[in-house]
Amino acid sequence: MCVEFSEAYYLKTESMSNFIIKTHQKGTAYTKPHLFILNKGMNSGKPQKEPFTNSFVLVFQNEEDCEGIYFVAYSLWKTKFWHPFLVGSVIPFLRLPDFSKEFNSKASLMMQEHEEHQKNVAALKILENKEKQFHENINLINDLRRTILYRYCRK
Repeated sequence: MCVEFSEAYYLKTESMSNFIIKTHQKGTAYTKPHLFILNKGMNSGKPQKEPFTNSFVLVFQNEEDCEGIYFVAYSLWKTKFWHPFLVGSVIPFLRLPDFSKEFNSKASLMMQEHEEHQKNVAALKILENKEKQFHENINLINDLRRTILYRYCRK
């Protein structure tokens, strides 16, 4: 079910909680749990906790729902689900009505089997942490390399 109220979409299904999707306005602060979805360019659909310049915002009632939907949005972005919905000849973008309609139906389908959804979210969290750890290690290796090269060249 998708109802439009002044440029915002209020979504609720049996398998999901309430959340609002609307266009993010620069400088707006949100008190409830939220996440941002990039809506312009070839990375449209990319979720992030920090605001993008051109983005939609999804506002939730609680943090648990926000985190669950984040990984659904992340999965859709990584699999390039949004590419067929991009419009525009120079800079492609995602329209709010298209995003709301497709996101609601796809997220409902993905979250239908709650236990499987929870396992997938847990696996994605582990992979995200491992990736972060890997990047930190790469940065440390680069710092050590720089230090050794600096000492070596100072002789």
